[in-house]
Amino acid sequence: MLTHRSSGSSFTFKLHHSLCCPSALQPMPLPSRGKMLAAHFDCPGGPENLYVKEVMKPHPGEGEVLVKVSASALNRADLLQRRGKYPPPKGSSDILGLEAAGSVAGLGPGCTGRWKIGDAVMALLSGGGQAEYVTVPEGHLMPVPKDMTFIQAAAIPEAWLTAFQLLHFVGKIQKGETVLIHAGASGVGMAAIQLVRLANAIPIVTAGTQEKLQATTNAGAAAGFNYKNEDFSEKVLAFTQGSGVDIILDCVGGSYWEKNLSCLRTDGRWVIYGLLSGGEVHGDLLARLLSKRGSIHTSLLRSRDKEYKEQLVKAFIENVLPYFSGGASPHLQPFVDSVYPLHEIVEAHRKMEESKNIGKIVIEMPVKTP
Repeated sequence: MLTHRSSGSSFTFKLHHSLCCPSALQPMPLPSRGKMLAAHFDCPGGPENLYVKEVMKPHPGEGEVLVKVSASALNRADLLQRRGKYPPPKGSSDILGLEAAGSVAGLGPGCTGRWKIGDAVMALLSGGGQAEYVTVPEGHLMPVPKDMTFIQAAAIPEAWLTAFQLLHFVGKIQKGETVLIHAGASGVGMAAIQLVRLANAIPIVTAGTQEKLQATTNAGAAAGFNYKNEDFSEKVLAFTQGSGVDIILDCVGGSYWEKNLSCLRTDGRWVIYGLLSGGEVHGDLLARLLSKRGSIHTSLLRSRDKEYKEQLVKAFIENVLPYFSGGASPHLQPFVDSVYPLHEIVEAHRKMEESKNIGKIVIEMPVKTP
């Protein structure tokens, strides 16, 4: 499903409905030279605190590339940052946005020549993607696959690199293993389903609606369970004939711990990368984990160092990126739920907060005429 919202106007509109600032809806002209438009909030809170602001355009530093952003995409981290619960790493842009796609617009000193002006690229970011320009270490860029739009490409970097990291760098997935993916219809979930298949393993998922479960089936899930009206641990054990799963990709956290352990195979790996239900656990988790010789791994991508991210991007380019090209088998594809122009950033955040999306919500930057 793709809903494309576009204003078609040469003006953006300032949406600023905040408790700390007066409500306003007024036309905002295109930015002056040396400046750019970016998603912004003045104080932590709900989506209504967001608006589009004119800020200084960044300049690429040593080994950095300036990218003119065509599209970015939303992640749960953006929502947490907007609420004041997930600040950017030290030295990173405080503008929202962990991924972007666009064209190379400038090269900083010390770049090695792997990119040239005009190249179509997609970027893994620590922040700054929801703006017209962003600077990126050259090793955190990937070429946009042939015949892919910037909107599609913007849905790849954070979600797919997160899923790839969780499965291969952290979970050490092996051929023939079974992987349980929570939030299977999310951006990371839809990517993980396809990457599990690419690894010749078996993906099964949880999701909250029949529509989402159907989408995961279309993406390649071998089975899916509605966590709202059935015990997913019982269903997983039935599917695996009592043996349980080898890997769990868990972005939910505390409320799932008992069911996760119930359906985790002996010597299984439970990989936690989010805490949507919080981090508190009440019960004898360690004894039950020990009885299964299970292991818990935790991982965040945003706070990883530059060298780690470069290694991750390099491995992804070599082992996964070719499968996005037309004619590749198996063929991988990003799932775009909806597209919002930058000035509708409030509505985009609301949609994700309500968990209405299947796949990625993409933010499209204003198109300027020369």
